[in-house]
Amino acid sequence: MDKDVSPGAGKPGALFLDAEALYKELLRGVGLLCQADTKLVGITSGGAWLVERLQRDLNLPGKPGVISSAMHRDDFAKRGLASSAQTQLPFDVNGAHILILDDVLYTGRTLRAVINELFDYGRPASVRLAVLVDRGGRQLPVQADFAAARVALGEQQSLALARAEDGAFRFEVKEI
Repeated sequence: MDKDVSPGAGKPGALFLDAEALYKELLRGVGLLCQADTKLVGITSGGAWLVERLQRDLNLPGKPGVISSAMHRDDFAKRGLASSAQTQLPFDVNGAHILILDDVLYTGRTLRAVINELFDYGRPASVRLAVLVDRGGRQLPVQADFAAARVALGEQQSLALARAEDGAFRFEVKEI
């Protein structure tokens, strides 16, 4: 079940999100969404970290996919291409049931770019989306099939998943 999380834990105006607890909720939700032949695909970089761990924790065969939004972004000229942002899909996309994973869903623009990238590799039977956090603020008609939490942040704040050396997840909230 999706959880609503609001600012206020700790000091006034602070946001506390337990990324590890939300990962456990995501694990449960993804387990419910997966069919026997579902292929997991993580959006670089937070989503890629999530699918790596989900693939292992769900005991799924094969390797998960990683997908980059870089080549199809509408702000490519401003953001450029990151060297770590390379799409790797170690399975045939044609006819596959794809579950895309990301750390934070916000405007929907990254997901639009990722879907364009995915279709460059073939025509999947279905595409679903699961996210760790849905922060609202959509600019495109995009919705997650599962979100471990929903939070409200200001437009001048960014939320991103970070991963420690031991693999533990945490969130970083920054003013932009």
